[in-house]
Amino acid sequence: MGFEEEYQAFMKAHLQVRTGERLRRLQEGHSHAERVFLRQVWWPLFYQFSYLHPEYEVNDFKDGKRYLDFAYIRPAIRICFEIDGYGPHLKNLSRWQFSDSLERQNQLVIDGWTVIRFSYDQVKEQPRRCQQNVQQVIGRWLGDELDQSSLSIFEKEVLRLAIRKGEAISPIEVEKYLKVSDKTVKKVLSQLVDKKKLIPASGTMRIRSYRLGEQVKHPV
Repeated sequence: MGFEEEYQAFMKAHLQVRTGERLRRLQEGHSHAERVFLRQVWWPLFYQFSYLHPEYEVNDFKDGKRYLDFAYIRPAIRICFEIDGYGPHLKNLSRWQFSDSLERQNQLVIDGWTVIRFSYDQVKEQPRRCQQNVQQVIGRWLGDELDQSSLSIFEKEVLRLAIRKGEAISPIEVEKYLKVSDKTVKKVLSQLVDKKKLIPASGTMRIRSYRLGEQVKHPV
């Protein structure tokens, strides 16, 4: 499916499981800026919305509730993505509100969140720069997971590619990504299959694509 179909399914799935204030917040808080982020930044990287939660509720340090524009959550990873508009409400921010905003971000970091913030103008005018930031922060976390095993640099990069894509990868994709020969690609893919990090997704005598093994998709 394309962006529009996947986006509608993504929103419908989250709307169906929410009630009360959490539902209202998603209906009213998820606006044009968040949609532009998904279309221009997130979708070209992953082509799916797995592990991503819009208008995610967290406990406030003052015993209330706050909502993150997007939360990316998977084992040992919690990343907050915020898209900040520049409008009258920002220009008229009081000193107290400004301090409260900083304290909110500090508390998220203290609670173990990685916080990445983009302006609406960045998302709209510089999507590739934003994509690079998203890749770097998610890749860093996934890299920490992968560093726990005895993998070569090429093997780690292939797994990061497969994790980011979220679906089967082909040898040609790996060759373009690593910028190495097809012989090297075949060797790296074969090693990852032997280590049960990848499994064949299509093809028998000649494997045409590979997908993640269960121990990578669900790390201990």
